[in-house]
Amino acid sequence: MFKRGRRLRVNNEIRDLVRENTLSASDFIYPLFVVEGENIKNEISSLPGNYHVSIDRLDEVVKEILEAKVKGIILFGIPAHKDACGTEASTEDGIVQKAVRKIRELTDKLLVITDVCMCEYTDHGHCGILNDKDVDNDKTLKRLGEIALSHAKAGAHVVAPSDMMDGRVEYIREILDKNGFEYVSIMGYSAKYCSAFYGPFREAADSTPSFGDRRTYQMDPANTREALKEVQWDVEEGVDMVIVKPALSYLDIMHQVRSNFNVPVVAYSVSGEFAMVKAASKMGWIDEKKIVLEMLLSMKRAGADMIITYYALEASKWLKEN
Repeated sequence: MFKRGRRLRVNNEIRDLVRENTLSASDFIYPLFVVEGENIKNEISSLPGNYHVSIDRLDEVVKEILEAKVKGIILFGIPAHKDACGTEASTEDGIVQKAVRKIRELTDKLLVITDVCMCEYTDHGHCGILNDKDVDNDKTLKRLGEIALSHAKAGAHVVAPSDMMDGRVEYIREILDKNGFEYVSIMGYSAKYCSAFYGPFREAADSTPSFGDRRTYQMDPANTREALKEVQWDVEEGVDMVIVKPALSYLDIMHQVRSNFNVPVVAYSVSGEFAMVKAASKMGWIDEKKIVLEMLLSMKRAGADMIITYYALEASKWLKEN
Protein backbone atom coordinates (compact mmCIF):
# COMPACT_ATOMS: atom_id res chain seq x y z
CA MET A 1 0.00 0.00 0.00
CA PHE A 2 1.42 3.42 -0.92
CA LYS A 3 1.74 6.08 1.79
CA ARG A 4 -0.35 9.27 1.90
CA GLY A 5 2.00 11.95 3.18
CA ARG A 6 -0.45 14.60 2.01
CA ARG A 7 -2.78 13.76 4.93
CA LEU A 8 -0.50 15.86 7.13
CA ARG A 9 -0.65 18.81 4.71
CA VAL A 10 -4.40 19.21 4.18
CA ASN A 11 -4.85 22.46 6.15
CA ASN A 12 -2.97 25.18 8.01
CA GLU A 13 -3.78 23.74 11.42
CA ILE A 14 -2.26 20.33 10.85
CA ARG A 15 0.71 21.81 9.00
CA ASP A 16 1.39 24.05 12.00
CA LEU A 17 1.10 21.16 14.44
CA VAL A 18 3.51 18.86 12.60
CA ARG A 19 6.02 21.58 11.68
CA GLU A 20 9.50 20.42 12.73
CA ASN A 21 11.32 23.76 12.82
CA THR A 22 10.17 27.29 13.49
CA LEU A 23 11.54 30.83 13.37
CA SER A 24 11.00 33.57 15.91
CA ALA A 25 12.51 36.96 16.71
CA SER A 26 14.21 35.38 19.72
CA ASP A 27 16.38 33.35 17.31
CA PHE A 28 18.07 36.47 15.93
CA ILE A 29 21.17 38.48 16.80
CA TYR A 30 21.48 41.87 15.12
CA PRO A 31 24.90 43.16 13.95
CA LEU A 32 25.43 46.82 14.83
CA PHE A 33 28.19 49.12 13.55
CA VAL A 34 29.18 51.90 15.94
CA VAL A 35 31.30 54.90 14.94
CA GLU A 36 32.96 57.88 16.55
CA GLY A 37 31.33 61.29 16.20
CA GLU A 38 27.98 62.85 17.02
CA ASN A 39 24.48 62.71 15.53
CA ILE A 40 25.44 59.99 13.05
CA LYS A 41 23.01 57.46 11.65
CA ASN A 42 24.15 56.84 8.09
CA GLU A 43 22.84 53.99 5.98
CA ILE A 44 25.56 51.60 4.82
CA SER A 45 25.41 51.55 1.02
CA SER A 46 26.36 47.88 0.74
CA LEU A 47 23.90 46.85 3.49
CA PRO A 48 20.65 48.78 2.88
CA GLY A 49 18.62 49.22 6.06
CA ASN A 50 21.72 48.87 8.26
CA TYR A 51 23.55 51.88 9.66
CA HIS A 52 26.71 53.39 11.05
CA VAL A 53 25.54 54.79 14.38
CA SER A 54 27.24 57.14 16.83
CA ILE A 55 26.95 56.63 20.58
CA ASP A 56 24.50 59.50 21.06
CA ARG A 57 21.97 57.88 18.71
CA LEU A 58 22.18 54.34 20.03
CA ASP A 59 18.95 54.91 21.97
CA GLU A 60 16.99 55.04 18.68
CA VAL A 61 18.43 51.77 17.44
CA VAL A 62 18.09 50.00 20.79
CA LYS A 63 14.42 51.03 20.95
CA GLU A 64 13.84 49.54 17.49
CA ILE A 65 15.62 46.30 18.43
CA LEU A 66 13.61 45.91 21.62
CA GLU A 67 10.33 46.60 19.80
CA ALA A 68 11.25 43.86 17.31
CA LYS A 69 11.70 41.42 20.25
CA VAL A 70 15.25 40.60 19.11
CA LYS A 71 17.24 39.26 22.05
CA GLY A 72 20.85 40.01 21.14
CA ILE A 73 23.22 42.35 19.33
CA ILE A 74 26.80 41.91 18.19
CA LEU A 75 28.87 45.09 18.11
CA PHE A 76 31.47 46.08 15.53
CA GLY A 77 33.45 49.27 16.07
CA ILE A 78 34.97 51.62 13.52
CA PRO A 79 37.63 53.70 15.28
CA ALA A 80 38.77 57.24 14.51
CA HIS A 81 42.41 56.15 14.33
CA LYS A 82 44.13 52.99 13.10
CA ASP A 83 47.68 51.73 13.58
CA ALA A 84 49.72 48.56 13.07
CA CYS A 85 48.80 47.11 16.49
CA GLY A 86 45.13 48.10 16.53
CA THR A 87 45.70 50.12 19.71
CA GLU A 88 42.18 51.55 19.91
CA ALA A 89 40.64 48.08 20.02
CA SER A 90 41.46 47.68 23.72
CA THR A 91 41.37 51.20 25.16
CA GLU A 92 38.90 52.02 27.92
CA ASP A 93 37.38 54.81 25.80
CA GLY A 94 37.38 52.77 22.58
CA ILE A 95 34.29 52.89 20.40
CA VAL A 96 33.02 49.40 21.31
CA GLN A 97 33.73 49.90 25.00
CA LYS A 98 31.73 53.14 24.99
CA ALA A 99 28.91 51.49 23.06
CA VAL A 100 28.71 48.59 25.50
CA ARG A 101 28.46 50.93 28.48
CA LYS A 102 25.80 53.04 26.76
CA ILE A 103 23.66 50.06 25.78
CA ARG A 104 23.90 48.57 29.27
CA GLU A 105 22.69 51.94 30.60
CA LEU A 106 19.77 51.98 28.16
CA THR A 107 18.47 48.45 28.78
CA ASP A 108 18.97 45.19 30.60
CA LYS A 109 16.85 43.32 28.03
CA LEU A 110 19.54 42.78 25.39
CA LEU A 111 22.37 40.27 25.27
CA VAL A 112 25.43 42.38 24.40
CA ILE A 113 28.00 40.49 22.31
CA THR A 114 31.23 42.06 21.11
CA ASP A 115 33.27 41.03 18.11
CA VAL A 116 36.88 40.52 19.22
CA CYS A 117 39.22 41.10 16.32
CA MET A 118 41.74 43.61 15.04
CA CYS A 119 40.93 44.04 11.35
CA GLU A 120 38.76 47.15 11.87
CA TYR A 121 41.52 48.72 14.00
CA THR A 122 44.73 47.96 12.09
CA ASP A 123 46.02 50.17 9.31
CA HIS A 124 46.86 47.05 7.28
CA GLY A 125 43.42 45.42 7.66
CA HIS A 126 44.66 42.04 8.86
CA CYS A 127 43.37 40.32 11.98
CA GLY A 128 46.50 40.42 14.11
CA ILE A 129 50.08 41.52 14.68
CA LEU A 130 52.19 41.28 11.55
CA ASN A 131 55.55 39.56 11.28
CA ASP A 132 56.73 40.78 7.90
CA LYS A 133 53.72 39.90 5.68
CA ASP A 134 52.20 37.21 7.88
CA VAL A 135 50.07 37.40 11.02
CA ASP A 136 52.03 36.29 14.09
CA ASN A 137 49.70 33.89 15.88
CA ASP A 138 51.15 33.98 19.40
CA LYS A 139 51.80 37.72 19.54
CA THR A 140 48.23 38.26 18.36
CA LEU A 141 46.87 36.15 21.23
CA LYS A 142 48.13 38.72 23.73
CA ARG A 143 46.30 41.54 21.93
CA LEU A 144 43.12 39.49 21.65
CA GLY A 145 43.23 38.83 25.39
CA GLU A 146 43.59 42.55 26.07
CA ILE A 147 40.68 43.39 23.76
CA ALA A 148 38.38 40.73 25.22
CA LEU A 149 39.19 41.84 28.77
CA SER A 150 38.46 45.48 27.92
CA HIS A 151 35.07 44.45 26.52
CA ALA A 152 34.26 42.44 29.63
CA LYS A 153 35.23 45.37 31.86
CA ALA A 154 32.88 47.60 29.86
CA GLY A 155 30.01 45.19 30.50
CA ALA A 156 29.84 42.78 27.56
CA HIS A 157 27.90 39.60 28.30
CA VAL A 158 29.64 37.64 25.53
CA VAL A 159 32.93 38.09 23.66
CA ALA A 160 33.22 36.65 20.16
CA PRO A 161 36.78 36.19 18.83
CA SER A 162 36.61 36.19 15.03
CA ASP A 163 40.33 36.18 14.20
CA MET A 164 40.86 32.41 13.70
CA MET A 165 44.16 32.37 15.61
CA ASP A 166 45.14 29.01 17.09
CA GLY A 167 44.63 28.83 20.86
CA ARG A 168 42.61 32.03 21.19
CA VAL A 169 39.70 30.54 23.13
CA GLU A 170 41.94 29.06 25.84
CA TYR A 171 43.97 32.28 26.08
CA ILE A 172 40.89 34.51 26.38
CA ARG A 173 39.17 32.16 28.84
CA GLU A 174 42.21 32.23 31.13
CA ILE A 175 42.44 36.05 30.97
CA LEU A 176 38.75 36.49 31.71
CA ASP A 177 38.74 34.02 34.60
CA LYS A 178 41.90 35.47 36.12
CA ASN A 179 40.24 38.90 36.19
CA GLY A 180 36.95 37.80 37.73
CA PHE A 181 34.88 37.46 34.56
CA GLU A 182 34.08 33.76 34.85
CA TYR A 183 30.51 34.37 33.69
CA VAL A 184 31.36 36.26 30.51
CA SER A 185 30.75 33.73 27.72
CA ILE A 186 32.88 33.08 24.66
CA MET A 187 31.12 32.73 21.31
CA GLY A 188 33.86 31.43 19.05
CA TYR A 189 34.00 31.94 15.30
CA SER A 190 35.05 28.32 15.29
CA ALA A 191 34.35 27.41 11.65
CA LYS A 192 35.10 30.63 9.79
CA TYR A 193 35.87 30.22 6.12
CA CYS A 194 37.92 32.47 3.84
CA SER A 195 34.87 33.44 1.84
CA ALA A 196 33.96 35.79 -1.00
CA PHE A 197 30.66 36.46 0.80
CA TYR A 198 32.24 39.02 3.17
CA GLY A 199 32.60 41.89 0.68
CA PRO A 200 29.80 44.21 1.88
CA PHE A 201 30.91 43.83 5.52
CA ARG A 202 34.44 44.90 4.69
CA GLU A 203 33.06 48.10 3.19
CA ALA A 204 30.87 48.65 6.26
CA ALA A 205 33.74 48.01 8.71
CA ASP A 206 36.51 49.51 6.56
CA SER A 207 38.48 46.31 7.09
CA THR A 208 39.67 45.17 3.67
CA PRO A 209 43.31 43.95 3.88
CA SER A 210 45.74 46.41 2.32
CA PHE A 211 47.70 43.49 0.87
CA GLY A 212 47.19 39.77 0.37
CA ASP A 213 44.24 37.90 1.83
CA ARG A 214 43.32 35.91 4.95
CA ARG A 215 43.87 32.38 3.68
CA THR A 216 46.67 31.65 6.16
CA TYR A 217 44.24 31.89 9.07
CA GLN A 218 40.68 31.59 7.74
CA MET A 219 39.63 28.19 6.45
CA ASP A 220 39.62 26.75 2.92
CA PRO A 221 36.01 26.56 1.60
CA ALA A 222 36.79 23.08 0.25
CA ASN A 223 37.26 21.54 3.71
CA THR A 224 34.78 19.80 6.00
CA ARG A 225 36.92 17.72 8.37
CA GLU A 226 39.03 20.77 9.14
CA ALA A 227 35.94 22.60 10.39
CA LEU A 228 35.05 19.77 12.75
CA LYS A 229 38.62 19.72 14.03
CA GLU A 230 38.58 23.50 14.65
CA VAL A 231 35.26 23.25 16.52
CA GLN A 232 36.57 20.34 18.60
CA TRP A 233 39.64 22.33 19.62
CA ASP A 234 37.51 25.31 20.61
CA VAL A 235 35.21 23.09 22.66
CA GLU A 236 38.21 21.56 24.42
CA GLU A 237 39.54 25.07 25.15
CA GLY A 238 36.28 26.13 26.80
CA VAL A 239 34.14 27.83 24.15
CA ASP A 240 30.48 28.30 25.15
CA MET A 241 28.94 28.72 21.67
CA VAL A 242 30.33 28.10 18.18
CA ILE A 243 29.74 30.09 15.00
CA VAL A 244 29.63 28.68 11.48
CA LYS A 245 30.39 31.49 9.01
CA PRO A 246 29.14 31.98 6.32
CA ALA A 247 25.80 30.23 6.76
CA LEU A 248 23.89 29.67 3.53
CA SER A 249 26.65 27.94 1.54
CA TYR A 250 27.82 26.02 4.61
CA LEU A 251 24.62 24.38 5.85
CA ASP A 252 26.34 21.01 5.51
CA ILE A 253 29.01 22.17 7.98
CA MET A 254 26.36 23.51 10.33
CA HIS A 255 24.53 20.19 10.31
CA GLN A 256 27.69 18.22 11.04
CA VAL A 257 28.68 20.57 13.87
CA ARG A 258 25.19 20.22 15.36
CA SER A 259 25.38 16.41 15.05
CA ASN A 260 28.84 16.08 16.58
CA PHE A 261 28.99 18.65 19.39
CA ASN A 262 26.75 19.38 22.34
CA VAL A 263 27.17 23.17 22.35
CA PRO A 264 24.88 25.92 20.98
CA VAL A 265 25.47 26.51 17.27
CA VAL A 266 25.30 30.01 15.79
CA ALA A 267 24.74 30.62 12.08
CA TYR A 268 26.29 33.84 10.83
CA SER A 269 24.26 34.82 7.77
CA VAL A 270 26.85 37.14 6.32
CA SER A 271 26.74 40.41 4.43
CA GLY A 272 27.05 38.86 0.97
CA GLU A 273 24.00 36.67 1.59
CA PHE A 274 22.04 39.74 2.66
CA ALA A 275 23.24 41.92 -0.22
CA MET A 276 22.44 39.34 -2.92
CA VAL A 277 18.84 39.04 -1.75
CA LYS A 278 18.47 42.82 -1.43
CA ALA A 279 19.82 43.34 -4.95
CA ALA A 280 17.60 40.67 -6.52
CA SER A 281 14.59 42.02 -4.66
CA LYS A 282 15.30 45.55 -5.86
CA MET A 283 15.27 44.24 -9.43
CA GLY A 284 11.89 42.61 -8.80
CA TRP A 285 13.23 39.11 -9.46
CA ILE A 286 12.29 37.53 -6.11
CA ASP A 287 9.87 37.90 -3.21
CA GLU A 288 12.23 39.26 -0.55
CA LYS A 289 10.12 38.35 2.47
CA LYS A 290 9.52 34.75 1.39
CA ILE A 291 13.14 34.20 0.33
CA VAL A 292 14.58 35.61 3.57
CA LEU A 293 12.32 33.61 5.86
CA GLU A 294 13.04 30.43 3.88
CA MET A 295 16.79 31.07 4.07
CA LEU A 296 16.70 31.67 7.81
CA LEU A 297 14.51 28.61 8.38
CA SER A 298 17.01 26.50 6.45
CA MET A 299 19.66 27.50 8.97
CA LYS A 300 17.47 26.40 11.86
CA ARG A 301 16.75 23.14 10.03
CA ALA A 302 20.48 22.55 9.56
CA GLY A 303 20.99 22.82 13.30
CA ALA A 304 21.46 26.48 14.24
CA ASP A 305 20.20 27.50 17.67
CA MET A 306 20.52 31.20 16.83
CA ILE A 307 21.24 33.31 13.76
CA ILE A 308 23.31 36.46 13.35
CA THR A 309 21.58 38.28 10.51
CA TYR A 310 21.37 41.76 9.01
CA TYR A 311 17.72 40.91 8.39
CA ALA A 312 16.98 40.54 12.13
CA LEU A 313 14.69 43.56 12.40
CA GLU A 314 12.89 43.08 9.09
CA ALA A 315 12.48 39.33 9.58
CA SER A 316 11.05 39.89 13.05
CA LYS A 317 8.40 42.23 11.62
CA TRP A 318 7.57 39.78 8.83
CA LEU A 319 7.12 36.95 11.32
CA LYS A 320 4.59 39.05 13.22
CA GLU A 321 2.61 39.47 10.00
CA ASN A 322 2.43 35.73 9.30
